[in-house]
Amino acid sequence: MATEFHGKEGLIIGGTSGIGKAVAQRILKDGGKVTIVGRNGGKLESAVKELSQHGEVSGIQLDITNRNAVKDHLPRFAQDWKKIDFLVNAAGTFAPKPFIEHEESDYDRYHEINRGMFFLTQQVAKNMAASGGGAIVFIGSMWARQAVLATPSSAYSMAKAGLHALTKNLALELAKSNIRVNAVSPAVVETPIYEEFIEPGQVHSTLQNFNSFHPIGRIGTSTDVAEVVSFLLTDRSSWVTGAIWDVDGGVMAGRN
Repeated sequence: MATEFHGKEGLIIGGTSGIGKAVAQRILKDGGKVTIVGRNGGKLESAVKELSQHGEVSGIQLDITNRNAVKDHLPRFAQDWKKIDFLVNAAGTFAPKPFIEHEESDYDRYHEINRGMFFLTQQVAKNMAASGGGAIVFIGSMWARQAVLATPSSAYSMAKAGLHALTKNLALELAKSNIRVNAVSPAVVETPIYEEFIEPGQVHSTLQNFNSFHPIGRIGTSTDVAEVVSFLLTDRSSWVTGAIWDVDGGVMAGRN
């Protein structure tokens, strides 16, 4: 059994499905302890039960778009994670919509996620600074760097670009506290996030239409991204901070 994360403990915000859940599984298999944060109580309970087969995992039910809920949870974050080694910000939603048709609620749903992650990350960073350091990874997006006409995503792209900018700012500011901050920028990855606008039973077949969009010839999996995230959390990447890693099957290199 791998022990790369042995003795280490961290939080995964948005860890009940998709990339966040895959990262949790990878860390647990490598001997770490994980607390996953999710909005839906049923999904959270199910994810904790499934992940517990691989290691020590617990869950926190929290809607990070609820400003009062986030504010109420900050003291718990301050108290319960005085010694925290890593944080992964994987919460997100995706519902393509033409810019002209966007309503305030469409805009808010993306940017309230960022707001919640901003202040939860702030508290975690304080804890890390006080305990000697740590590593933070944001799940950004190719859409922050490349517009795609087939999936118009102005508000989503704007929010993800903000996370990329936040990554670089935090990397610079927190380096003196031995805290590394990086992000990954995935292209099309098959996760439940697409169930927002595709029938659950049709996600796999629908996304196959995007295989040729990627020079490597296929869409990604949550595991593809989780492997890179876990690397960025370990000491193997101890000289990497402020980086936005394209984990995208070659999309940013150029399209077929």
